Amino acid sequence: MPDEEKEVEAAPEPKKKSPIILIAVLVIVGIAIAAGISLFITTKMMADANNGDEGGEPRFHDPGVFIKLGDAKEGTMLVNVGGARSGKFLKIGMVLEMNPGKKSVMNEETHALLPDAEIKIHDMVTRFLRELKIEDFDATKQDEIKKQLKDTLNAELGNGAVYDIYITSFLLQ
Repeated sequence: MPDEEKEVEAAPEPKKKSPIILIAVLVIVGIAIAAGISLFITTKMMADANNGDEGGEPRFHDPGVFIKLGDAKEGTMLVNVGGARSGKFLKIGMVLEMNPGKKSVMNEETHALLPDAEIKIHDMVTRFLRELKIEDFDATKQDEIKKQLKDTLNAELGNGAVYDIYITSFLLQ
């Protein structure tokens, strides 16, 4: 009989699955989802950082070509501002940082403005400055004026033609 008892005890019981394995799988899946979301957010933010805030222009660009506006001797422009009867004049020195890759605006070899682009730029800048009121020339509004002028020039010459505008001298009388 002792042999019969051994046979009955030899039948193994089914094992229960451990909750530790289930928890480990859930943790690994959670980490994979978190990593995927982080990667998506990071690439989205980096793409936004490389683009400009408003115009969709790249924030980082090839070095620009600097072009002085105005007469060749002084490098300034003289414009009457504030309306025809205001009697106010603005003598301003401006430098445009131009995109050297814009073939419709810049000569590839000499990095000089094409004649028709130069005429358009001078006309637009003069017209833009003449339309401003005297109050618009406040020092606190200088950055806004530069941004508006840049947007005006880029609208006419093609998006990204003007990288930035620098004011080198300013005299309002």
